[in-house]
Amino acid sequence: MDLNRAIQLGLLVKAAEAVLPENTANAAGQTVAAMYDPNNVGYKVVSAIYGNDLATDMNPDRGNQIVSFGFILQAPNNDVVIAIRGTAGIWEWIHDGEFLAVKCPFLAGAGSTEDGFTAIYNSLRIGAAATSSRLVDALTALPFNQATNALTICGHSLGGALATLLALDVAANTNFKKPTVYTYASPRTGDPLFVSTYNQVVPNTCRIANRVDLVPKLPLPPLYDHALDLYELNSVTLVPPKFLVKFEVACEHHMTSYLHLLSLLAGGTVQALDDGCVP
Repeated sequence: MDLNRAIQLGLLVKAAEAVLPENTANAAGQTVAAMYDPNNVGYKVVSAIYGNDLATDMNPDRGNQIVSFGFILQAPNNDVVIAIRGTAGIWEWIHDGEFLAVKCPFLAGAGSTEDGFTAIYNSLRIGAAATSSRLVDALTALPFNQATNALTICGHSLGGALATLLALDVAANTNFKKPTVYTYASPRTGDPLFVSTYNQVVPNTCRIANRVDLVPKLPLPPLYDHALDLYELNSVTLVPPKFLVKFEVACEHHMTSYLHLLSLLAGGTVQALDDGCVP
């Protein structure tokens, strides 16, 4: 795995998470910086991404709310990146512990996927209005600076699950046949048949997970499985014994913590932790 690239893409995901969910203004035309030596690149926002949030037993109305989920961006070299954020609802989803499965909606014979993630994925579109084009359907018609077949999809937490679903849909049903995927702290998204299909169709995937992060451990096997290829981070060192991130469930999961751990390995500028997660 290219650590510098993983950090750069993670910074784009972090920028998506910095947008308040209720902010449905389209940032098209703005520049998002992914400043990490030696890859100091400004990405142009081609479109924002919207969808329904994660409905849970504790907050069922959340599933009817249209929120911002991230960006479709284009780099100066014309490569396209889709960056998808997570949601605070992931903790309620864990608390509910239902993890029901539905048939993969966009590829026959591709097994089953977690119903909450699938419902959100089906709602993703490029406008806040219900009549807006679905994300996957809009990709080839967006006003890119120049046509490109190079597409990278990245996401954190729930966004990692959505990135996984999107990547398989894109590879199977659009002209972007070979997307590259980086996920951070993604939960398991589908059953073993879905994962087997995904691994064959989207082999260029890097799944980054902190060993002590709770979210990537759910939902449990054997009903659900993880996509390849795991790049494992460890926020605890044994020699010498040391916590690199405050040993709390939320801190071990934060995108900023993942960026911090990746930057320590990359040997460049160290990305700062959230103040409350400094050990």
